[in-house]
Amino acid sequence: MKNNYCQIYLVRHGLTDWNVRGFLQGQSDIPLNKEGERQAVEAAKKHFKKIKFTAIFSSDLFRAKRTAQIIALEKKMAVETSKLIRERDFGPFEGKHWQEVEKELRMSIKEFRILSDEVAKKLGIESDEKMMERFLRFLREVAVAYRGKKVLIVTHGSVMRVFLTKLGFLSKEDSKNVFIKNLAYVKFLSDGVDFFVEEVFGIEKKE
Repeated sequence: MKNNYCQIYLVRHGLTDWNVRGFLQGQSDIPLNKEGERQAVEAAKKHFKKIKFTAIFSSDLFRAKRTAQIIALEKKMAVETSKLIRERDFGPFEGKHWQEVEKELRMSIKEFRILSDEVAKKLGIESDEKMMERFLRFLREVAVAYRGKKVLIVTHGSVMRVFLTKLGFLSKEDSKNVFIKNLAYVKFLSDGVDFFVEEVFGIEKKE
């Protein structure tokens, strides 16, 4: 790894009851369930045990924070939280089952994933543009502050999906069909300007 790049592991939080039941969580503060905690413990041992992170960050929402805390525990590190890396604000659709959303909007959940910024704003949902504005600001600041270091960031599925699409790693069509598992991660390099994906885990394309 070149010294002018920060190596970042971007991780999705563990499973929640709302994940299981098919409800849109957004910025609703839903905790991990027992399986989610187990997933985080397993990932800590399987994927991150040998990595020497300089810092660990997470979304301030509890499901992400708890996931980060479990990974940090073995390393005896503190977790710093930020609202900038929260999940998308789904507005009036938070807490609704995805089938209910499909019926109300007369579109598939796959189409819902790639709403244009204009349509998102009309529906009261945080747009890709607004979400990436805050998220990329955070990533750029971290990349500059931790040049030559390794950093773990625990965030959310929609954030990761849009980020990978913005980078061109996923096409818009891919983005509709991609399933991002709990504890999936993206490893990438950044100098605060550019982003280079090195590895992805737990991100599957489904038709």
